[in-house]
Amino acid sequence: MEEVLLRLEDVLNKYSEGKEFFGGDKIGFLDIGFGSYLSWLRVTEKMIGKKVLDETKTPALVKWAEAFVAHPAVKGNLPEIDKLLEFAKGLVQRMAAAACPK
Repeated sequence: MEEVLLRLEDVLNKYSEGKEFFGGDKIGFLDIGFGSYLSWLRVTEKMIGKKVLDETKTPALVKWAEAFVAHPAVKGNLPEIDKLLEFAKGLVQRMAAAACPK
């Protein structure tokens, strides 16, 4: 995961030309594609107790994520982290129960 994020950091730095989003000033396909996973990344962070998007390793991605979720087209349209977290915990429990022979 870290390697992928570092590559995305490089792509963002190379192609954004210092602007907020991967394609510049406006949200584009790559922003939407990666942005659709932000809520799940936050859930992962809560479940493992460790930052996935780390400002010391991927500062441009952290800044991009903040700009993405604050954008009027996105704000209020991403799933709530706490609801996703409960859903994820339920999935983990069901998978664990299915894996254990009775």
